[in-house]
Amino acid sequence: MKFMKGNQVVVAVIGLMFIVAGYLNFTNEANNNQMLETGALTDAIDMAEIGDAQLVSSKPANDSNLSEESSTTPESKQKETTATNVPEKSKSVEDKKEEAKPEENKTTETVATTTKDEYFTKSRLERDTMYSQMIESYQKILDKTTISESQKQTAQKEITKVNEQKNAIMITENLIKTKGFEDLVIFINDKSVNVIIKAKELKTEQIAQVQNIVTRELKAEINNIHITNK
Repeated sequence: MKFMKGNQVVVAVIGLMFIVAGYLNFTNEANNNQMLETGALTDAIDMAEIGDAQLVSSKPANDSNLSEESSTTPESKQKETTATNVPEKSKSVEDKKEEAKPEENKTTETVATTTKDEYFTKSRLERDTMYSQMIESYQKILDKTTISESQKQTAQKEITKVNEQKNAIMITENLIKTKGFEDLVIFINDKSVNVIIKAKELKTEQIAQVQNIVTRELKAEINNIHITNK
C-alpha cells in the first residue's frame, strides 16, 4: 500500500509538472502573440505617423497656394490686366501711326517717281509709234501700182524725212543727257521743238546748253525751241 501511494504521488507530481509546463507554454505563447501584435500595432502607428507627417508637410504648401490664389480676386486681376494692357495698346497704336508716316511718305515718293519715269517712257513710245505709222503709210503708197512716178517720189522723200527726223531726235536726246540730265523727251511739230526734261528746276546755263544742242542737231531757231522741266 505504501508502494502504491508512493507511485501515486510520483504520478501526481509528474502530472502536476505537465500541467505547470503546459500552463507556462500557453502563457509564453500568449505573451509572444501579444508582443507580435504590439509590435505590429507599433509599426502601424509609426507608419501612420509617417503618413501624417507627409500629409502635414504637403498641406501647408497647398494652403499657401490656395491663400495666394484666393488673395488675387477677379477685381484685382482685372485691374492688373487693364493697367498692363491699356498703355501697351495706346503705345502700339502710336508706334504704328509713327511708323506708318514714313512708309506713307516713302510710298508717295515712289509713286511720284514711277509716274515721272512712266511719262518719259510712254511719251517716247507713242512718238516712235507715230513715226512708224507714218513710214508704213508712205510705204503702202509706194507699193501701189496705180500711182504716178511723181507720187512715188514724194512718198519716198517723206519716208526719208521721217527717218532723218527720228534719228536726229535720238541723237539730240543722247547729247542732252551727257550734260547731266537724267531723262527727257523731244517732240517736233512742224517748226516748233518741245523739249521736256526730267528735273526739279533748270538753271539758265542748263537751258542755254539745251538750246545750243537743239539748234545744231535739229536745225531749229531759238524762238521755236520750248524747254520745260517735269
